[in-house]
Amino acid sequence: MKQAGVLLGTAGIMSMVPMGTRASAWAAGSDAPELKEVKVGFIPLTDCASVVIASVMKFDEKYGIKIIPSKEASWAAVRDKLVNGELHASHVLYGLIYGVQLGIGGQQKDMSVLMTLSNNGQAITLSNQLKDKGVTTGAALKKLVDSEKRDYTFAQTFPTGTHAMWLYYWLAANDINPLSDVKTITVPPPQMVANMRVGNMDGFCVGEPWNNRAIYDKIGFTATTTQDIWKDHPEKVLGSTAEFAQKYPNTARALIMAILDASKYIDDMANRHKVAEIIADKAYVNCPVDVIDQRFEGKYEDGLGKKWNDPNYMKFCSDGAVNFPYLSDGMWFLTQHKRWGLLKTDPDYLAVAKKINQIELYKQAASQVKVSIPKNVMRTSKLMDGTVWDGKDPKKYAASFKVKA
Repeated sequence: MKQAGVLLGTAGIMSMVPMGTRASAWAAGSDAPELKEVKVGFIPLTDCASVVIASVMKFDEKYGIKIIPSKEASWAAVRDKLVNGELHASHVLYGLIYGVQLGIGGQQKDMSVLMTLSNNGQAITLSNQLKDKGVTTGAALKKLVDSEKRDYTFAQTFPTGTHAMWLYYWLAANDINPLSDVKTITVPPPQMVANMRVGNMDGFCVGEPWNNRAIYDKIGFTATTTQDIWKDHPEKVLGSTAEFAQKYPNTARALIMAILDASKYIDDMANRHKVAEIIADKAYVNCPVDVIDQRFEGKYEDGLGKKWNDPNYMKFCSDGAVNFPYLSDGMWFLTQHKRWGLLKTDPDYLAVAKKINQIELYKQAASQVKVSIPKNVMRTSKLMDGTVWDGKDPKKYAASFKVKA
């Protein structure tokens, strides 16, 4: 090997070493993780799968760490435990991290997005009471809200989070102002179905399996999926404080690598049912396997008699296309925070995203586990109302909507 080193150099030597051995060397040398145990929070949702699988199937041990999954009761609890250091990192709402950074989602704290965990796979559920009044679409809901005056209540999971933004976007696209035409409340994901059952809300936006559970329990139906609002939208991220990423960069890198391995495993459809069985356990999502597995494998029904196979089901890797922390994704949430009055003035959108999204750290981890890295830190998307988001003029984009605060 010494002789080879003269000719090949370190990179050449490492190319001769099997990948698993290289990963072990990464964890055992000067880049060894500073922490051996990493406490990672999660909420009982299908998209917590990559955190759970990285731990249960020991992808973490390969990189010299042990992930300790910590089941949390609400996104507010996740926020508080990240900020005060009880959690090192967490499966968390994209918009929550940005909200805390800007001081609009609780106590201000500098935060980091280490990677994106998932795309797609959320939905908006409406109650059977609305269905009984002929409401099965956004347009029909608009007519009812205009003609039959009462308090219409819709739930999201955190004020600056993804579900609030999907719900607001969908209502506004149907000419319903979520801040004045209806009432919105915050409810933790696992409590959505129980609250709808007792009549506390007309609709909610949440992650799976709770939309499918509402159909399973015969109390609601799916009005739209979030992938129909924005195909391949960013959803949950692996979030931490900026302090964690700065103080323990090797640990953060090892954590990203372990979860990337888990993400690749989950995205193999042959493994999906097994994963559903694991996360269905009461220690994790605590939901019947069939309720999780159906939409997890892209098999949808809406509770109104329609069934379809959705190619835009919940995705966890797609060779890194899911996981890359695009700056434009983070910036989009800021534009919506401005749109709905959560931010009073326009921030420096790009500067905030560059500060939060740990692109270089992610690239280091992705290159080690052979996950492709996109060439561009921005991406272009078309949303349900025809608007195109590319991150080029966020201030103009935020001001462009007819329905806003």
